[in-house]
Amino acid sequence: MEEIEIWQWCLIVLSGLLFFWWSPLAKTNNQFYKASSTKSQPSLWMLTGSLVISWIFAKSITNAANLGLSFGLVGGVAYAAYYVSFAVAGIIIYQLRTQGGFESIHQFLASRFGKGALLLFSILIGIRLFNEVWSNTMVIGSYFGETGSNGYYSAIVIFTTLTLAYALKGGLSSSIFTDVLQMGLFAVLLFIILWNIFEVDTFSLTDVALSGEWSMAMGGNLLLAAILQSFSYPFHDPVLTDRGFISSPKTTLRSFLWATVVGGVCITLFSIVGIFAQQQGLQGQAAVAVSKAFGAVILLVVNFIMITSAASTLDSTFSSSAKLLAIDLQLGTSLSLGRWIMVIVAIAGTVPVFLDAEILSATTISGTMVIGLTPIFLCWKQKVPKISFFLSVGCGLLFGFILVFDLFPKEFIYTTGTYAELLWVNIWGLVCCFIAYFVPVWIKRR
Repeated sequence: MEEIEIWQWCLIVLSGLLFFWWSPLAKTNNQFYKASSTKSQPSLWMLTGSLVISWIFAKSITNAANLGLSFGLVGGVAYAAYYVSFAVAGIIIYQLRTQGGFESIHQFLASRFGKGALLLFSILIGIRLFNEVWSNTMVIGSYFGETGSNGYYSAIVIFTTLTLAYALKGGLSSSIFTDVLQMGLFAVLLFIILWNIFEVDTFSLTDVALSGEWSMAMGGNLLLAAILQSFSYPFHDPVLTDRGFISSPKTTLRSFLWATVVGGVCITLFSIVGIFAQQQGLQGQAAVAVSKAFGAVILLVVNFIMITSAASTLDSTFSSSAKLLAIDLQLGTSLSLGRWIMVIVAIAGTVPVFLDAEILSATTISGTMVIGLTPIFLCWKQKVPKISFFLSVGCGLLFGFILVFDLFPKEFIYTTGTYAELLWVNIWGLVCCFIAYFVPVWIKRR
């Protein structure tokens, strides 16, 4: 085993053991499912850090670097636009809590649209949580060997097991607590990477500013698509929405707004890794190519930043899965049930790794499939029949599958370049979702 590989294994094992050691032990339901006790709730900056790092997952920063490589600065900004989701979710959740008196997204949906809507919504977010497990752990595995190699599989299993261990210990309390540590580590490691990049004489901020082309074909399509999806995307992610109900409404709103800024800046900064790769003529995965170009130390730093970001997402996935089934779907509130759910999700989410499952982009295809949630949450004050929920969500799913199977008519695409189809499927899809949502209201009035 090479020395660099030994250090990589040390990073995974030691970080996992330390997070387990530091994680609080949840002894009550509120501690395990809501990260709160009789004495305190997550503070402004604790919640902000948790929100940001739970969304800066391994797949996310890999995509940011690759978009920087492909499109320059506009690629990074386009991907950062997804963090508008925090502002949208923060404002809507604040209204749901203060004006509607709702204590969860599930309570809102059940009261307005019935148990059928609750079940369909739960299936959608359940699939999201299931995908989060293997889509992040496969990124970690790629740093330990080629897909299918012993090192690849071993890294995935060990990393998942260690993350599961501290998630079992404290549930959402562990997730929030370790998120703060992981956010701090991410910031330090990102600074180290950028410091080394800008130490190169042939690379400067001017190169970053002038990289890429601000046009629809060279990233503009993705930028607009990301903004459009931000009005629905956050609501099918329980990792995000669960954090909207654990602190006071004002603290929560401020945290979500700050997370929009901090998260967007972090993603844009990490895309500089890809911009550097573009300027240096490097090929392949941007983060991997740049880390190898700088040698063993930076390779370990990049490896550690991936471990940190993936762990933060994975522990949040486990805690949200437990809350979804135990609390939201009312299967029971015992701590043992929540912990068993985590174990089952960890095993089920790891199985696709051994089946060579194809990773679907979490920010394009699944983002399109849930655009039907847009009118449901943006127009939550509007009284509509229960059927409106199913028509809108069904319409979104239809357009999502149209995108997946490349069935969208080219005559309705009015821009060119990469992501043009994604943009226009979302535009037309949103128009149809709003129409489908309000048609029952219009029919009822006639």
